[in-house]
Amino acid sequence: MRRFRGRLAAPVTIVTAGEGDRRTGLTVSSLLVIEGEPGLVHAVVSPSSDLWDLVAATGRFVVHVCRDPNREVADVFAGIRPSPGGMFARVDITDSDWGPVLTDLEDRAFCTLLDREEVGHTGVVRGLIDRVEVTGTTDPLVYFRGRYHDLG
Repeated sequence: MRRFRGRLAAPVTIVTAGEGDRRTGLTVSSLLVIEGEPGLVHAVVSPSSDLWDLVAATGRFVVHVCRDPNREVADVFAGIRPSPGGMFARVDITDSDWGPVLTDLEDRAFCTLLDREEVGHTGVVRGLIDRVEVTGTTDPLVYFRGRYHDLG
């Protein structure tokens, strides 16, 4: 299964939730955006992650699209690169009604939790997309065969 999944290019996003000293984030590559009125997002998140619990507690979250310069921050939020002071210590953030906004990641969706469900060995967080912010830059970071790639 992992070898098959590794042959699919996936977006590199960071999902954040919470506020103040109760904020968290996670790098998520298993994500699906469904167009419509309203738009929906389905993100695959481990039920043992802090994000799983905090999204349920707050009912909202922010999905940020990473670009090539965001590789290090993606690694920090994935838990594979250390960040003295915590995952938010070296990034600029502003608070929103949906959770922390990583200001350097300008393409994002603000979402309200619909539900979450444990599926197999993981879980799916489903949300309504309340608002999107996008820039003219179209060079997303993707994850393919165990490595980051820049489409630009």
